[in-house]
Amino acid sequence: MLAVTVIAGILFVWSLLAHRLSRWSVTAPIAMMGAGIALTAGSHPPLHFELETAVFEHAVEVVLALLLFVDAIEVPGGILGREKGPVLRLLAGGLPLTLCAAFLTGFLVFPDQSGWLLAVLATVVVPLDLAPTAAVVRDRRIPARLRETLNVEGGLNDGIVSPVFLLCIAVAVESHGAYADYGEALLEAVEAAGWALATGLAIGWAAGWLMRRSWSRGWTESSAMRLGVLAVPVAAYTFSSAVGGNGFVASFVAGVIFGPSVRRLPETAVELTDDVVILLSLALWFLFGQIVNDAFREGFRASMILYALLAVTLIRMLPVLIVLTGTGMTPADKLFLGWMGPRGVTSIVFGSLAVIELPDASADFIARVMVMTVMLSIVLHGLSAEPIACLYARRATPRPTGGPPATVE
Repeated sequence: MLAVTVIAGILFVWSLLAHRLSRWSVTAPIAMMGAGIALTAGSHPPLHFELETAVFEHAVEVVLALLLFVDAIEVPGGILGREKGPVLRLLAGGLPLTLCAAFLTGFLVFPDQSGWLLAVLATVVVPLDLAPTAAVVRDRRIPARLRETLNVEGGLNDGIVSPVFLLCIAVAVESHGAYADYGEALLEAVEAAGWALATGLAIGWAAGWLMRRSWSRGWTESSAMRLGVLAVPVAAYTFSSAVGGNGFVASFVAGVIFGPSVRRLPETAVELTDDVVILLSLALWFLFGQIVNDAFREGFRASMILYALLAVTLIRMLPVLIVLTGTGMTPADKLFLGWMGPRGVTSIVFGSLAVIELPDASADFIARVMVMTVMLSIVLHGLSAEPIACLYARRATPRPTGGPPATVE
């Protein structure tokens, strides 16, 4: 209970100083992570959490399930948003190229690791999370088309990577057995994805149809709608898990199907789900502080730092620049979309699930690289957000034209 009190207190203090702290790029995730690092450090820390348990595993899956659902439904103008061309290029071309680049870079930097473990690592470090730099997608100094493109890509990116992660982790776990059966592992992963797809489709469609009908006929009210929306991803997650599917894949699919119905519900319908996702995500950032301390206990090899640095820079930037060729975007806009790819909650969740499922040596490797990647992303992307916005503001400011100077009376 003390941990809950501490987390609540930190959130309360941050809420009082949020505007002032934002001037120094101190967001709520950064504040929670810093507090987690401080309060779980040392041989006898004030707080300590058991992270390699079934309870923690299910908890982080629920966090990701809710996050994926919210991301999937909050896209204006349809599933690809209004900037369909760039978004489609980034998801259909840039994302596979980024995964391949992360995988191949792993082979070069970590030649002693197995291929399937490097595939798991690639799926852990590639997904985007805009929460650490949320101000970017609200900053009006940055062109609206770029903010929407980044927002939509961030919302759909992790949902697309999720089944790939499940497949890689299933085969990686099987490869550590005495008698590896890759075929069976692949079959189980595909079967789980199939169940997730089926349950997500069914629950998303049924919930959307029922809620639209109820609201249009005046059978309910706004407060009840908020509870109903929150129940959809919870139902998708739990039912999919019960029948052998994966909960967060089902939740993402349910969000995709349910999304169009949100436009025909009251504007406040998603507010409760949003708030719950933010609260749970911030609690996870606090726990990430302990993961950082555990990873730093034995230090980092130079190869891990190099890989993490490449993961948050060139591994994303080069594929994005390639797929956006021919779109008519300026070089500055392409560089912005390539650079602004922060890592966060999704990487933490995938990394945590990998740690729980994999043997100790492999789990330690994934955890340490994940921690370094997320921390470098927070520093580099967080600190660069304000300078980038200032550059765009200066570009948008009209330059004075020639002519006689104005007289002052």
